[in-house]
Amino acid sequence: MAKPFLPTILEAKAKEVAALEMEELKPLRSTYRLYEFLKNHQKQLQVIAEVKKASPSMGDINLDIDILEQAKRYEEAGAAMISVLTDPLFFKGDIDFLARISDKVTIPTLAKDFIIDEKQIVRSRNAGATVILLIVAALSPQRLKELYAFATSLGLEVLVETHNLSELDIAHQIGAELIGVNNRNLVTFDVDINTSLELSTHFRDNRIYISESGLFTKQDAQTVSPYFNAILVGTAFMQAADPKEKIEELSIDKS
Repeated sequence: MAKPFLPTILEAKAKEVAALEMEELKPLRSTYRLYEFLKNHQKQLQVIAEVKKASPSMGDINLDIDILEQAKRYEEAGAAMISVLTDPLFFKGDIDFLARISDKVTIPTLAKDFIIDEKQIVRSRNAGATVILLIVAALSPQRLKELYAFATSLGLEVLVETHNLSELDIAHQIGAELIGVNNRNLVTFDVDINTSLELSTHFRDNRIYISESGLFTKQDAQTVSPYFNAILVGTAFMQAADPKEKIEELSIDKS
């Protein structure tokens, strides 16, 4: 039987969060709203590029990467947003990575973590994030609604991540404007791009949809491009000899 990744991660995350103190709120970093940008640039499949040194499924991906240089390459290549892993235990990320990258780029940054508490949201905003991730599978519907409301009250945008139809329904119910479909099963960590295709038949108007995980080739991007506004890609860019070239490859023209 496959190891249940998500419960293991959430157990560790609860301990991590318990040790955090609530930070004093700092000003929100100024950049464009991701929702508006993606809504106004629908003729091309937009790319959200991720800084990710490691993952539970892949192991070490690129530990020696210069994260600031990588982020600058992403921005120069036309990425709509930079996603930064901040989980230290399972992804070898750091909240400091987010702060350093946010200080050097002008585009939105996403705090990519298993967020379960308001303390993490304030910390992410203080580190320069303008978008945070909330994972439906990691939260009760009530807690998801509470954290979503808290984040948006602070001026943050929220990418609500789903993996199946029931989670997608919950994202719609709370009024999420930015909805991610993760092709990775967070229990087994198996990846299936068909997850994006299956859920796309249930999409609604005036929402922005982002396909996440398991996207490596131009063919992968072309497969999801008719149904999604953007793709979130980490491993393919972290392993690429030329991230700019790889981003251009996956930025499919939809017109």
